[in-house]
Amino acid sequence: MTSFPRPAWRNRAVPLLVLITGVLVLLLCMVGAGGPAARVIPVVFGAVTAGAAVWAVYRWRSDRAEYERRLTAWAAAEAVLAERLRIAGDLHDLVSHGLGLITVRAAATRHLEQSPEIRAALGDIEQTSRDATAELRRMLTVLREPESAPLAPADSLGTLPEIVRAARAAGLRPSLTTGELGEVAPGVQVAICRTVREGLANVARHAGPAGVAVRVHRDGRHVVVTVADEGPAPGWRAVPGAGHGLAGLRERVGALDGSLIAEPVEGGYRLTVRLPDGMRTA
Repeated sequence: MTSFPRPAWRNRAVPLLVLITGVLVLLLCMVGAGGPAARVIPVVFGAVTAGAAVWAVYRWRSDRAEYERRLTAWAAAEAVLAERLRIAGDLHDLVSHGLGLITVRAAATRHLEQSPEIRAALGDIEQTSRDATAELRRMLTVLREPESAPLAPADSLGTLPEIVRAARAAGLRPSLTTGELGEVAPGVQVAICRTVREGLANVARHAGPAGVAVRVHRDGRHVVVTVADEGPAPGWRAVPGAGHGLAGLRERVGALDGSLIAEPVEGGYRLTVRLPDGMRTA
């Protein structure tokens, strides 16, 4: 398990005090004095040495307190890291087991006598399960060994068609409209893709196989993303999630000083995100 390096104890006060004392002794030996100077110089020497000693003690205690603070923070971070890794391992065991069963059952059922539509749906389920299992394993590898783990490329505007195709394979009827955006910052591109993913996932849960319009356009120095569905499909029963996805998206958008609005509109639901982007080309 990769962890943060343990804080090291560092204190330079004592070596510096020894150096100052040595320099003063050397000067005292090199400079001869008589009369009043012979009485003043030792007093000055003693005062400087005492002051340096007091400063060294104060510096030592300050450094010690800072070291203990860093050591406590390190211990807490190590405990959190170990607990997160344990949770990740448990999550991997639970989710990969379920996804494995889905993959096996879909692969086995797809070869039975079925209509082409059912075969295609089972094929999509099988492929999606395999992709999810592979991504879950990659994420767990990143948690265990971030230096050696293969990293997936960051989402970009070029990922949007793939996201829409995946939603179409899941049963939605999505359409994608992208306006002239110019140059867009990489962080904003990732936020755009996360917004579209979350919006389509919410449509799949709440509206079922419904039509949904995805639009990405520029409004001045902002990039605006909208995901609007036509309303629930006939007979569809909503399967609400825990709400963490939208909360996480709101946090991501807020970190970029953007805004997020999720509201019912015209019988359906619309997610609108405005992201400030200063990389617009002239």
